[in-house]
Amino acid sequence: MSTAGFQPTAWAVSSTIKHLGANLRLHHNAVIPSNCFNHFRHRRIPSRSLRVSMSLAPSSSPLEICVKASVTIPNKLGDCPFCQRVLLTLEEKHLPYDLKLVDLTNKPEWFLKINADGKVPVIKLDEKWVADSDIITQSLEEKYPNPPLGTPPEKASVGSKIFSTFIGFLKSKDPNDGTEQALLNELSSFNDYLKENGPFINGKEISAADLSLGPKLHHLEIALGHYKKWTVPDSLPYLKSYMKDIFSRESFIKTRAAPEDAIEGWRPKVEGS
Repeated sequence: MSTAGFQPTAWAVSSTIKHLGANLRLHHNAVIPSNCFNHFRHRRIPSRSLRVSMSLAPSSSPLEICVKASVTIPNKLGDCPFCQRVLLTLEEKHLPYDLKLVDLTNKPEWFLKINADGKVPVIKLDEKWVADSDIITQSLEEKYPNPPLGTPPEKASVGSKIFSTFIGFLKSKDPNDGTEQALLNELSSFNDYLKENGPFINGKEISAADLSLGPKLHHLEIALGHYKKWTVPDSLPYLKSYMKDIFSRESFIKTRAAPEDAIEGWRPKVEGS
């Protein structure tokens, strides 16, 4: 999946704003809703929109982007890995943005006019609203090529099966159904790839594939730790080092989901399956 109903900031010319800190202006506008996965049901929170302001270069104007709002902490970003993927791209490319938090349980009419599917993330590029994180990140790469984040086609799918196998194991209620082993197989394969080609998917420099996989691994770590008391085994040191490197980046810290949100976001998958 590349679009969801699942946090952020943006870089200014001088530096970056601190995690939704000093320059936040809250507006009580209707906020978007929908859900990262159509299965999700989050408890309602007051509709609102969150604007992030920052110092801009004279020729720069912030990009408008709609993302999921937190379901546990008012006025905070939510737990969508697809939204974080786009926000990471904006941060790594040093692009300023105007952030709008969306309550995925109560979609306003204005948002449905922007995107009839009612999903986030959605970003405004060249006066047009663009949905789907795959399309958004590719469009950002083409429009703002520096610094380059493109991943060579032959490497773009590395680690791409980890997320689906994680969900399978998370939902599983039978310890002998093979879902844990399927996840371990994917993680082991990725660990071996990093050993030969790392530290990132495209070698020494972070690329779009890492910005896609990183948020999903963060959800994996939180959700499996909470619901399964499961952690990535020490026998996968290159994977563990990769996760540490990604999670400790300034851009990731500023755009990551609160653990409470990730836990609540996955609860329906665990309890409702």
